[in-house]
Amino acid sequence: MPAGIRIAPNKATRALNLLRTVQYTHPPSCPCHSNPAHHHHGAIQEARRSLATPVDFSQQKEYAFEMAASSIRFGPGCTKEVGMDFKNMGAKKVMIVTDGNVRKLTAMKQCVEGLEREGIAYEIFDKVRVEPKDSSIREAIDYAKPYQPDAFLAVGGGSVIDTAKLMNLYTSFPQADFLDFVNAPLGKGLPITSKLFPLVAVPTTAGTGSETTGTAIFDLVSKKAKTGIAHRNLKPTLGICDPLNTRTMPSAVHASSGLDVLCHSLESWTAIPYHERVPRPANPILRPAYQGANPISDIFSLQALRDTVKYLPRAVKDPEDHEAQSKMLLAATLAGVGFGNAGVHLCHGMSYPISGQNPGYKHAGYQVENSIIPHGVSVAVTAPAVFRFTGASNPERHLAAAEVFGKDISNAKLESAGEILGEALAEFLVSLGDQPRGLKSLGFNRSHIDGLVEGTLPQARVLMLAPNLEMRDTDIEREQLRGLFEDALEY
Repeated sequence: MPAGIRIAPNKATRALNLLRTVQYTHPPSCPCHSNPAHHHHGAIQEARRSLATPVDFSQQKEYAFEMAASSIRFGPGCTKEVGMDFKNMGAKKVMIVTDGNVRKLTAMKQCVEGLEREGIAYEIFDKVRVEPKDSSIREAIDYAKPYQPDAFLAVGGGSVIDTAKLMNLYTSFPQADFLDFVNAPLGKGLPITSKLFPLVAVPTTAGTGSETTGTAIFDLVSKKAKTGIAHRNLKPTLGICDPLNTRTMPSAVHASSGLDVLCHSLESWTAIPYHERVPRPANPILRPAYQGANPISDIFSLQALRDTVKYLPRAVKDPEDHEAQSKMLLAATLAGVGFGNAGVHLCHGMSYPISGQNPGYKHAGYQVENSIIPHGVSVAVTAPAVFRFTGASNPERHLAAAEVFGKDISNAKLESAGEILGEALAEFLVSLGDQPRGLKSLGFNRSHIDGLVEGTLPQARVLMLAPNLEMRDTDIEREQLRGLFEDALEY
C-alpha cells in the first residue's frame, strides 16, 4: 500500500471479507501445478502414457465449472411485456401452464391479454398440483402433446414452472420414456441432447428460483421418493420476475417459500468446492448442473442469504411490506442462480423423503385438500442439524454465514463453527413464528427414521455435494443420515 494512504475501517472490513471469500472458494493451489497430468509436469512422458492407457475420468477430480442461468427481467409491471416476448421469438402456439388458484390472479390475466394483443394462439392447462407427483406430470405432458405448441408460458410457483419444464421436455422428445431423463439411480439420467422449445416463466411466489434453473422436482410415487430431472437445457428461456405478482401470497406461503431461499443459499455456499467433485466428465455434456461451490455462484448465494435474513421476517410479518416482498423475489432469483450452478446438499436430499413420507401433516395457509409439507418447510426443518454436521468441513465459511445472522464471530473457535451456525438458524426459524420446530412437529418420530434414511440414500445427485458425508461406504453414510434425522427431531 502506498505511504500515506489509509483504508477506512468499514472498507478495510469489506476488503478482508473479500480476501477471506477468495481464500475459501478457490482451489488451495493453482490447478495446473496441483495436477500431475498438466504439461508443467512431464508433458512428454504423460503424452506417451496417454497413448497407451485411456484416461480414467471416474478417478479424476473436476477442474472446471460452468455458469448457466436463464435470462432474467426484473421490475414491477414487466409481466405485461410477455406477449411481445413471444412475438419476438416467432411463437405461433403457446401452451400456458398454471394452477386453479393462479388462473384467477392478475398475473395470469395480464399474460393472456398480452398474447391476445399480439394475436398469438394459446391453450391453458390449469391442473398443476402443488408439490407435483409423477402422475400429475404425466397428465400435463399428455395434455400438451396433442396441441403441439411451439412455446410454453409458466405462470405460478415452483410447482407450475417445474411442470412446464417437463411438459416442454417430453413434447420436444415425444418418443422418450418417462424415466429416460429422471435422475439416476431412480431413472436413467440421460443428458438432454438438444435445446427445447422456448419457455417463459412468470413466478408468483418468491422461493424456488425455478425461473433460473434447469431443475424440475416431483414425487416418484412408486419409489416413495422425491426426485426430478436436472440439465442446463431444461432451464427457461426467460424469467419475468415482477414483484407485483408476489403480493397475493398468504403469509404462510411467504414463510415457507422464503425458507427454500434460505436453504438454497446456505447449501450452495457450503457445498463441496467444484474442484473436489468426482468424476471429471469425459464430455462437457455430462458435466452436471450441480457442480459444487465456485467463485461465481458464491457471489449470488451469499447475497441471497443476506437479503433473506434481512427481509424474510418483514415479508412474513407485514403483508403490506412491498419492499420486503420485492427483495425476497430478487433473493429467490439470486439464490436460484447460485444453487442452480453450485447445487444443494443435505437439507434438500433429506427433504425429499420428508415430503414423500408425510405422516399426515397439513400446513396452515395452503389451500389444498390433502395433507402437505411445503417444500420450504421440509428443507428448513433439518437445517440446524445439517449445518452443525457440516461445520467442520469449512469452519470459516460456516462462521461467515453465522455472521450474516448477526452472530459475533470475532472470538469464535473454528471447531465451534457448526454449533454457532446451527444455533443461529434455530433462532432465526423460531423468530419467524408458527414454524415446525423439528420433525416431531410434522408428526414424525423415531420409528420413521429408518424409512427417511432409505428415502434419502438414492438422492446421490445432491448428496455428492454434501461436506463430511461418507458416500464411499453405504453403512457409514446410513449411520450419518440416521444421526442427522435424530438431531432434527426437535430444536
